[in-house]
Amino acid sequence: MTRPITLFTGQWADLPFEEVCRLAGEWGYDGLEIACWGDHFEVDKALADDSYIPRKLEVLEKHGLKVWTISNHLVGQAVCDSPIDERHKGILPARIWGSGDPEEVRRAAAEEMKDTARAAAKLGVDTVVGFTGSSIWKTVAMFPPVSPAMIDAGYQDFADRWNPILDVYDEVGVRFAHEVHPSEIAYDYHTTVRTLEAIGHRPAFGLNWDPSHMVWQELDPVGFILDFADRIYHVDCKDAKVRTGDGRKGRLSSHLAWADLRRGWDFVSTGRGDVPWEDCFRALNSIGYEGPISIEWEDAGMDRLDGAPEALSFVRGLNKITPPTAAFDAAFSSE
Repeated sequence: MTRPITLFTGQWADLPFEEVCRLAGEWGYDGLEIACWGDHFEVDKALADDSYIPRKLEVLEKHGLKVWTISNHLVGQAVCDSPIDERHKGILPARIWGSGDPEEVRRAAAEEMKDTARAAAKLGVDTVVGFTGSSIWKTVAMFPPVSPAMIDAGYQDFADRWNPILDVYDEVGVRFAHEVHPSEIAYDYHTTVRTLEAIGHRPAFGLNWDPSHMVWQELDPVGFILDFADRIYHVDCKDAKVRTGDGRKGRLSSHLAWADLRRGWDFVSTGRGDVPWEDCFRALNSIGYEGPISIEWEDAGMDRLDGAPEALSFVRGLNKITPPTAAFDAAFSSE
């Protein structure tokens, strides 16, 4: 299958947008999955200034790049989160944080996610990738004891806050691809099922498949593709290495810094970890996924200027794994 390979710019937001475009173009990426932070894509400016998006497209074209998706993980995180605290202040635009009142922050974040859909449509893309936040992630350890009613209320809170957002996505013809991820309303298999049920399986809400967080949770990323085939709206390639063999390294990583070898797992450059990539790409082929393959480069132990082109080379090789042609099938069929 011919699928474009893009670079997610979230881990590059310390660099100006044009510099990231220059690097990605020189390395041979087909385009970008543009993050809505730094100066890469500013939702408020995209809607307020009619020249903003043409300028962005001009920069992309200059470097031989295209765009199929934008991502707004940071603001999406604040829609459902409880508590809202200094962590959110550190990642949100000041205009979303406002006075810091938790409910005001959630409502402002929800409005920004609606505007993100409008900005995506204006840019000409049909998918927004991001997080949802969760009011019940804080209960994941299940102690103090958590009642079923509390969990039910968490999924209802998600539905109440996200259904109005998804109404706007429907209006403008854009889909939301939720990244299944710890700290979100859907972080593994069963929570993904419950999340889809909470919003009535509406088509505006799908999934961003990123296997890295599945591997360290001991989930099967291949089975996930097959089980949620009709909901895989976007693909991020990020790898993870599990290091739990010595009995001291836990999967929750002990509040240790990234790349600390005492951690039970870490992100590593794509192709250097434990994701079964070949089987994953065969599964993507089997469900007919034809969208972008976005490299979310993250490896605290490797220089990104070396790692990003290396990851591109690895993923390009995987992208050549194609389904058999009709002629091949016919050659092996019985007469």
